[in-house]
Amino acid sequence: MKFKADEIASVLQKEIEDFQGQVQTAEVGRVIEVGDGIARAVGLSSAMAGEMVEFSKGTRGLCFNLEENSVGIIVLGDYLTIQEGDEVKTTGELLSVPVGDAMIGRVIDPLGNPLDGKGPIVTTESRPVEYPAPGVAARQPVKQPLQTGIKAVDAMTPIGRGQRELIIGDRKTGKTAVAIDTILAQKGDDVICIYVACGQRAANVAQVIEALEANGAMDYSIVISATAADPAPLQYIAPYSGAALAEHFMYQGKHTLCVYDDLTKQAQAYRQLSLLMRRPPGREAYPGDVFYCHSRLLERAAKLNNELGGGSMTALPIIETLEGEVSAYIPTNVISITDGQIYLEPDLFFAGVRPAINVGISVSRVGGNAQTKAMKKISGSLRLDLAAFRELEAFAQMGTELDAATQRQLDRGYRMVELLKQPQYEPLHFADQIISIYAGTKGYFDKVPVEQVARAEKELLQFIREEKSEIRDGLIEGKELTDTIEEQLKAALVEFQGRFVPDAAPETVTA
Repeated sequence: MKFKADEIASVLQKEIEDFQGQVQTAEVGRVIEVGDGIARAVGLSSAMAGEMVEFSKGTRGLCFNLEENSVGIIVLGDYLTIQEGDEVKTTGELLSVPVGDAMIGRVIDPLGNPLDGKGPIVTTESRPVEYPAPGVAARQPVKQPLQTGIKAVDAMTPIGRGQRELIIGDRKTGKTAVAIDTILAQKGDDVICIYVACGQRAANVAQVIEALEANGAMDYSIVISATAADPAPLQYIAPYSGAALAEHFMYQGKHTLCVYDDLTKQAQAYRQLSLLMRRPPGREAYPGDVFYCHSRLLERAAKLNNELGGGSMTALPIIETLEGEVSAYIPTNVISITDGQIYLEPDLFFAGVRPAINVGISVSRVGGNAQTKAMKKISGSLRLDLAAFRELEAFAQMGTELDAATQRQLDRGYRMVELLKQPQYEPLHFADQIISIYAGTKGYFDKVPVEQVARAEKELLQFIREEKSEIRDGLIEGKELTDTIEEQLKAALVEFQGRFVPDAAPETVTA
């Protein structure tokens, strides 16, 4: 092969003409103090608030405090590798997290690094962790239901796509269980779920991941883990990373669900960082802007208008109370930001009512707008009936003689409470919920012994699914309880009543 000198010369000449010197500038400062997840540096006079900086050993940080002579940096990683005198340089970038379809099914840390041992995540896209929430004009009303699969929630405190519904209660009352069941209920519904574990025990996070994998939910879920063992800066940014991942899909016109478990721990991490940075403490030693910390996170949940693709982000923040104290600082803050709350009561939990939802305090400010027509029709009086039952129950405990009508109301109340109980990891399809609640409210379980209501419900749903499938199919197709379907359902319930044989009561042995 012959080389042509004139061709080589012309290529070299073109390369020289096109050459542009690219000069990368970065301001370099020095660390003067480090410890407890924070560092102070001098010499970064042009650093911006929220800018990412890089330490000499590769660890990254975030500019948190801009002071007169120094910059307060929160260290996103192991602060023990940083020493006084180390160099730190600005990057000119905001803190970003990798996003994209490659993240689905993975367990990551708040910076997007994989934690599941399944190899690196290959994606070219990233998104800022902090991003402005959509404005009023960019949104549309919340009208599309997000089924949780939990009868008590879907019937009495319904959640719509784009809503923010708080799950609040003492520790160990089943808050995470409600959120996980909601994720499991999204199977086949084209909703991408993001579970953010913030300040949880690593063992608890492992159990959640195991439950999601066992039920096939990791196919459409992402888990972000910042456990109690992780530094406070990672616990602080974890929920924002979750919101950024969800936003990526939301602006593509998809539907997403974000669970923040829990924001109490995030507030504590933020308080720790703020006090170390010598920001002035306020109520309960939290900084004055802790409300803004949560509001700018939860405001990012929205149902976008059709011009922007109609995608949605639904937020389920979790807040832990101490001894049921919902009037503490952080609970009242988050209650005032969200569109309703599901309150889980310890007394109900320990009495065996699970999920332990207190229907009196729990509320959804979207209400019937987030329900199918069928659910709206049958659940209208359910909340009032249950509240009236609780009053009657307290009255009956005083040993007062009750008339027949009151006794019937009490008996039905006991059966409805049994009916609304639900095992963990067993979300119900909305059609099954309608059949079950309709049977209970119309008195078809009134003659079933209270302790056998759960068995009767299970057998009823099996009977409808196997022998009267046209009723269930009609509900799924039209999402409405038409007169025709209602007549078919009544006939099926009467037939089931004739078939159901209660278990014989156990004989009592006398001494």
